[in-house]
Amino acid sequence: MRFSAIFTALTGLAVAGGSVYVARDYIQFDTGTASAAVESETVSVVVASRDISFGEEIEPGSLTTIEWPRGSVPVGVFTEYDDLIAAASMPSRRARRAIAQGELILNNKVSDFGEKVTIVQTIGDDHRAMAIEVDAETAVGGFVTPGDRVDIVMTTGEKRDMHAVTILQNIRVIGVDQESDEQTDQPVVARTVTVAVTPDQVQRLALAQRAGRLSLTLRSVNDTEDKALTMTRLNDLLVDEPQETGSDEEPVRTIVRVRRGTDVTEAIIN
Repeated sequence: MRFSAIFTALTGLAVAGGSVYVARDYIQFDTGTASAAVESETVSVVVASRDISFGEEIEPGSLTTIEWPRGSVPVGVFTEYDDLIAAASMPSRRARRAIAQGELILNNKVSDFGEKVTIVQTIGDDHRAMAIEVDAETAVGGFVTPGDRVDIVMTTGEKRDMHAVTILQNIRVIGVDQESDEQTDQPVVARTVTVAVTPDQVQRLALAQRAGRLSLTLRSVNDTEDKALTMTRLNDLLVDEPQETGSDEEPVRTIVRVRRGTDVTEAIIN
C-alpha cells in the first residue's frame, strides 16, 4: 500500500513536470513567432539626426535610423549607412537641399559621391536663375532670404510721368548674394538677389532692369494667388485743386493724396 502511494506520487510529479516543460516551449515558440511577425512589418530607414544644410557633406554624425512600416516605405529611401557614407578614399555625398532633423534621407535629396552641388540644383523644371540688383531700400531692408516669395515692382519715368507697375508675382528667391541656404534666418543687406523664373519671365525681367528701378515686396507664406493689379502713376497721387481767395487770379495749390490700404490722407503743398 505504501509502495503504491509512492509510485502514484512520482507519476504525478513526472506528468506535471512534463506539462510545464511542454507549456514553456509552446510559450517561447509563440512569443518568438509573434516577435518575428512584428519585425517583418517594419524596416530600418535612415533619417537625419540633425538639420543638414544645403551643400553640406553627409557624415555619420548627421544620420540615424528609425523603424518604418514596410508597406509604406518611400521610393529612394536608404536602409544602410554604407550607401550614404563615403569610404576613406572616396569623395562624400552632399545635401542637394536643406534636410530637417528627423526627415527621411531620399536619393533625390543627396548628390552622388563627389558630385558638385550648386544653386542650379534648387531650380525647378523649365526655370532659370536670374540675378537682380538691389539695395536695402529695394530689397525690403535686407529681410529677403532664400526660399521667400516676392513680387517685383518696376518704377520708371520722370517727374509727373513717373509710374510703377508690378511686373512679376509670387517669384521664389533662391539666393541672396552668395547665400542659398533656405534655413538661414539672418537678414542681410544684399547687392544681388537671385530668383527662379521661367524663360518668358527672364525676358520681361531683363527689359525691366534696363527700363527702370526694381523693388521687391515680400509675400505672406499663405498668399499664393496672383492678383489683378493696375499701373499706378504719379498723377494718381497728385491732384491740383484751386483755392478760393476772392481775387481774379486764384492760386493753385498741390494736394498730395496718400493711400494706405483703405485709408486716404491729404496734405496741401503751397
